[in-house]
Amino acid sequence: MRSLRRAIGCFAASPAFAVAALAQTAQPVAGPPLGVEGTIRFYASFPSRFVAARNVEVWLPPGYARDTTARYPVLYVQDGQNAFDPATSYIGVDWGLDETMTRLIAADSVRPAIMVAIWNTPKRFDEYMPQQAVSKGGAFGSGVPGLGLIKGHPISDDYLRFMVQELKPFIDRTYRTRAGPGDTFIMGSSMGGLIAAYAVMEYPNVFGGAACLSTHWPAANGAFLTYFIKRIPAPASHRFYFDHGTETLDAEYAPYQQRADSASRAAGYVEGKNWISRVFPGAEHSERAWRVRVSQPLVFLLGR
Repeated sequence: MRSLRRAIGCFAASPAFAVAALAQTAQPVAGPPLGVEGTIRFYASFPSRFVAARNVEVWLPPGYARDTTARYPVLYVQDGQNAFDPATSYIGVDWGLDETMTRLIAADSVRPAIMVAIWNTPKRFDEYMPQQAVSKGGAFGSGVPGLGLIKGHPISDDYLRFMVQELKPFIDRTYRTRAGPGDTFIMGSSMGGLIAAYAVMEYPNVFGGAACLSTHWPAANGAFLTYFIKRIPAPASHRFYFDHGTETLDAEYAPYQQRADSASRAAGYVEGKNWISRVFPGAEHSERAWRVRVSQPLVFLLGR
């Protein structure tokens, strides 16, 4: 896998030229012995005018190459290096999105979908912290015991511009997608859960739903929770999945999530229809735990 990725290379020219070049050079990457299942196309150092370049992987569902008329919903996944391959995942355990989606599609439990895994960068906290929820400039609290303040400032508005103005148009041009909000979803865990929810709130006409696993509400002293309560979008056209465990960092989340749940009910969201909030007793804050339950948000967002 790594040698194939290096062979695809990076693009250092202007963003417009680079994106065009990417469309010409991407090649399917076969699943390596470590267990990546299905067809993945890897884009090294995908360029942007707004944020730093980063790797992007595109997973194509079974049958994509055979039926050239079918079009597919798209799921944008944060911390994308953890999505498919244990060799690149943070703790050597990936989410298993490729295996899980393949199994769910075979069982006719979900609509076949394209998954776009966006790797994070060293500025993960800055890119994932909802910018409009915090005061401008300066450091903000990590919400992680022992970690303290995050030096710098949120740049999540630029990160969302990257996704909405650059990456999504490229995906829609390059692949046979269903481009509307009813077929465009976003998923993340921890800080990735924050940016997933924020994306739906800031771009409700782009993203129709978010799956937020172990949402890291304590960041910036819970500032995003206040923002979420004020800005939650209309339930008629959007859906949210939330969950958390009860161990390690997840043990801090229940009071925040309960307030978010109350706000969702008050806004007209209906449990099991366009909103789900679940607690997994004994589950920790890790890719290992998210892998175990990732089928649930997939069925919620993409179920038939």
